[in-house]
Amino acid sequence: MKLLVLEGDGIGPEITAATVRAVGAMNHRFNLGLELETADSGLVSLEKHGTTLTEAVQEQARAADGVILGPCDTVVYPDVNDGGINPSSWFRKNFDLYANMRPSRARKGAPAKAPDIDLVIARENTEGFYADRSMFAGSGEFMPTKDVALAVRKITREGSRRIADAGCKLAMQRRKKLCIVHKRNVFRMSDGMFHDVAQEVAAGYDGLEVEDVIVDAMAALLIRRPESFDVVVTTNMYGDILSDLAAELSGGLGLGPSINAGDDRAIAQAAHGSAPDIAGQNIANPIALMLSAGMLINWLGERHDRPDLVEAARRLDEAVDAQLAEGTAVTPDLGGALGTDAFGEAIAKRIAG
Repeated sequence: MKLLVLEGDGIGPEITAATVRAVGAMNHRFNLGLELETADSGLVSLEKHGTTLTEAVQEQARAADGVILGPCDTVVYPDVNDGGINPSSWFRKNFDLYANMRPSRARKGAPAKAPDIDLVIARENTEGFYADRSMFAGSGEFMPTKDVALAVRKITREGSRRIADAGCKLAMQRRKKLCIVHKRNVFRMSDGMFHDVAQEVAAGYDGLEVEDVIVDAMAALLIRRPESFDVVVTTNMYGDILSDLAAELSGGLGLGPSINAGDDRAIAQAAHGSAPDIAGQNIANPIALMLSAGMLINWLGERHDRPDLVEAARRLDEAVDAQLAEGTAVTPDLGGALGTDAFGEAIAKRIAG
């Protein structure tokens, strides 16, 4: 089984190296037979090859069983016509990665503001308000005059159905609670359809407890009673915002993993950005990308009926918990003094046993 590793920009090479060390320890401990290959991406690739994602790397990704993608500093990329391909966007579109799963769980030793939070945001990943996801050609954001800017939002019945189904399946594996988040009181047709389709899908899962909450109320309820939520299914932009809020409640974005999954492919990608202001200082927290890689390996294990992969992912999660529980044996953002590389080594040793 092959995994392609793309380091990305900013802190990407540092946190990716720590993640690869942890995955290597899993590979050795459980004899997983994983083959990891690394390729250029982002600004390094742009300087070497004139594009942030070459066609050769795209083919490597297609041939791989999964991808570990480091954070990308897309703000400084040139126009796509000048080589500034957004790798995350490319994978999402070309692999049809419609389910962005973002868990947030308080862990002992982490500075959680909500000590009982344990939920997953199931975010629709291919539609919504984002300009690169709402049109077949061109941008969904445009200016008919210099003083007017407009944005087109796309919600489809099929897009709503499949993220709702993914959320329901996950909820049935957890506490069997699903919350549908929407704004159908205002967006009566678009959010109305999303809500209705999600309710129809959820009705097909016996024993699933379902509630629906308007998005602004959800922001308040995440603060007031985060422990009451299990799986939250919602549209793209709402999920993007709410998942950052949930991550902060659980201890910060440095602990926020995610997986972008479709029917046939998935990539691991931390929820946070490239943090260029601390790049190269060996102080970045690699936990989010490590846990994202664990989610990918778990996804592969479930898809290919590989209990060893599932067990290895569980071991990684336990290693992170054990390291956090020590309190000071963490990176500076969590109040410790360990460097990124030392933290990666510590996690690898815990996995190895």
